[in-house]
Amino acid sequence: MNRGVLQAIGAYTIWGLLPLYWKALHQIPALQLISHRITWSSVLLIALLVVLRQTDSFCRAAFRRKTLLIYTLAALLLGVNWLTYVWGVNAGFVIETSLGYFINPLLSVLLGVVFLGERLRPAQWASVGLAATGVAYLTYDYGRLPWIALVLAFSFALYGLVKKTAPLGSIDGLALETGILFVPAFLVLTFAERAGEGFVIGTGWPMLLALAGTGVVTTIPLLLFASSARRIPMLWMGLLQYIAPTLQFLLGVFVFREVVSVHTLVGFGVVWAALVLFAGEALARRIAEPVTAE
Repeated sequence: MNRGVLQAIGAYTIWGLLPLYWKALHQIPALQLISHRITWSSVLLIALLVVLRQTDSFCRAAFRRKTLLIYTLAALLLGVNWLTYVWGVNAGFVIETSLGYFINPLLSVLLGVVFLGERLRPAQWASVGLAATGVAYLTYDYGRLPWIALVLAFSFALYGLVKKTAPLGSIDGLALETGILFVPAFLVLTFAERAGEGFVIGTGWPMLLALAGTGVVTTIPLLLFASSARRIPMLWMGLLQYIAPTLQFLLGVFVFREVVSVHTLVGFGVVWAALVLFAGEALARRIAEPVTAE
């Protein structure tokens, strides 16, 4: 199998199984947990830049006004996404978090139309309309907006939109984003420890290693994703990305025993139908394209 495909499967599988990791640390408040994720990811990425001897080029490229503005916005969106995701998982809304990542690709397409002047084909418009219908049905069933799913979908789609104009590579960009969030994250952890509510001092090595692992489980799939994106067509990336929310949904149902009503399945079914239409149209178009000589 193509190496890029294996890397993409690895990245999306790790992302899909991450609720197991966050659930294991459920006793830690979401804000502290996300602060650990930011802090340890930042440390790991800076160490990676040092090992790869890219610190000089990183500093030259990163500390420009326009670059800092772009990545500050990206960092804020990423922080909102991570915090909402971790809180949603540990509050018992794994299924709703999966819905956010099912909606995300279609929302990204719609943002491309609104902000980048891209055009959708009829089948793509139908996909977006179906997804909106599914969300509307779930809203009616819940008696409220599925705000966790919508915050996750919008924050990550907007994050992707901002990254369209981002000048740095994947490692440098993520290092700058986590670096921007490092100071507030570190302050959150410092105040928690001083108040006696932290989980670093006095909790033992197993807990400390688990907290440091939040940086590892964040960084590894991002590096796999970055490598695979350079090796395989975007179509395959688009199709493989549904591994993550599918695994999250299955964990919510069969591992965490969240209640799934018939109405919830109907709403998800409409969203899934939208994704099948979207992916099927893209695949059919790809197959129909004439093969050009090199």
